[in-house]
Amino acid sequence: MDPAEPESSGKNKLSPEAGSKATNGGGELKREGWEDAKAFYDNLSPKKKPKSPKPQNAITIAVSSRALFRMEEEEKIYEEQGVEAYVKYQLDHENEPFLPGAAFPFVKALEAVNTQLRELYPDSEELFDIVLMTNNHAQVGVRLINSINHYNLFIERFCMTGGNSPIGYLKAYHTNLYLSSDSEKVSEAIEEGIAAATIFSPNRDVQVSEDQLRVAFDGDAVLFSDESEQIVKAHGLDRFFEHEKTFENKPLAQGPLKGFLEALGKLQKKFYSRGLRLECPIRTYLVTARSAASSGARALKTLRSWGLETDEALFLAGAPKGPMLEKIRPHIFFDDQMFHVEGAKEMGMIAAHVPYGVAQKQRRPAQAKKNQASK
Repeated sequence: MDPAEPESSGKNKLSPEAGSKATNGGGELKREGWEDAKAFYDNLSPKKKPKSPKPQNAITIAVSSRALFRMEEEEKIYEEQGVEAYVKYQLDHENEPFLPGAAFPFVKALEAVNTQLRELYPDSEELFDIVLMTNNHAQVGVRLINSINHYNLFIERFCMTGGNSPIGYLKAYHTNLYLSSDSEKVSEAIEEGIAAATIFSPNRDVQVSEDQLRVAFDGDAVLFSDESEQIVKAHGLDRFFEHEKTFENKPLAQGPLKGFLEALGKLQKKFYSRGLRLECPIRTYLVTARSAASSGARALKTLRSWGLETDEALFLAGAPKGPMLEKIRPHIFFDDQMFHVEGAKEMGMIAAHVPYGVAQKQRRPAQAKKNQASK
């Protein structure tokens, strides 16, 4: 209702026709009149946003501002002109929404799943809860809030650390997955035992599903430990195949994203229990360079031993992953090797690098040299 309008004026807005329906000779409300009046006032009142779940009950996805939105221009100002010019620019443009970033389609898909969960389980708090995690200063918060409202995103929790690392807050938010465009912060989170990945924008735009969340995982050093990759690096493929055959019935140790797959499976079962397995809005994929015949059984048996599964399993025997991912069109694909991340990007897929395992030891010296040069 307009604040300038007297509160009593709403009483006179019912049409005479609705008023005649509202009472009978005995002064009692007729059912039909009551429903007309209720519908009228329901349309006047704003629609309430759903209530945020308690962090301990939710599956918390922490997303950095530069992962959710495109902030390249602002980042350039920060690097070239400093923090004061950066903050001033944000304040001067706070009514201009940011463009969607790499994590935007993933977040929209999470919210689509939440909508269906709330319809099936109105009182349940087992939902995705998105937290905007950023080291931006609080002055930039208004532009971020305006952007979130512009795109009608349901993000109520913010963590703005004013230049300090946000990693220390991740556990306090019960974070199940942290996505950022900052590889150093992602590595910090992994070292703290938090599932995390550096997300990259694709080289071209590809349409993804608006009704079904699709998440694709590499196996070794992502869902599983890097035990098998260590053998490949040290002894070659022949020894790897022999090792996997020998230990086929021994489950692999868990990798950094095992817990996130577990969380997805928990929500999937809520749909399965209502007979909606085929209509489930969450679909998971194992996309691995392993060969099915020589090393695939151990991967599948490991998932089984955890009480987990993926909806689809693609064993590529060393073939490029990009073409398969183009068919799947996931909202996000996790891999520990940048070679595969780059291949996914070239196909227009949103890919995320998990800095875990032996594959990182070969690239860290070069990365450290690059970081030192930039400083």
